[in-house]
Amino acid sequence: MTTPRTRPRQDSRWPMPKRPSFSARSMYRLHRLLEPNGFYRRLASWLERHPIAYGAFTAAERGVKGKAFGCRMCGQCALPATGYACPMSCPKQLRNGPCGGVAANGDCEVYPGVRCVWLIAYERAEREGREDDLTLLQRPVDQRQAGRSSWVNYWQGRDAGLWTGDGSETPRHPPVGVAR
Repeated sequence: MTTPRTRPRQDSRWPMPKRPSFSARSMYRLHRLLEPNGFYRRLASWLERHPIAYGAFTAAERGVKGKAFGCRMCGQCALPATGYACPMSCPKQLRNGPCGGVAANGDCEVYPGVRCVWLIAYERAEREGREDDLTLLQRPVDQRQAGRSSWVNYWQGRDAGLWTGDGSETPRHPPVGVAR
């Protein structure tokens, strides 16, 4: 008789790897609809001038992205470069790949029984032919942006320099919305 594996309880203060609720394909398609344009730039600018509306918008973003991706509201969204698996849901919040503690079966070192978010990212990116996205180096998180809307930052062009090449080859498909 085998004992069923139980999922570790998550302490909401600490990140826990999360398998996204939606397919990477659907998120790549949705992202194209959300790419910066005149309308979104004006909306972002208006939101920043109206703190109550900005707060409501940010709360909605937190709710949607938290439920779908385990988003931690870093304000500098890396989802387009990680197969829409949030690297901030890694307990160590590593932005450039897994730590050395991933178990042979792919489990997270901190949460045994939970798949490493970076393996989830690779599987999702590979399924969409976008594994080259994972070769981009992500800059360190600017903690001053924590809790801010990454959508507003994206539409305002503030996260244009989040990724840098690794010096090898150019990814076949730059992450959606990333200028090269």
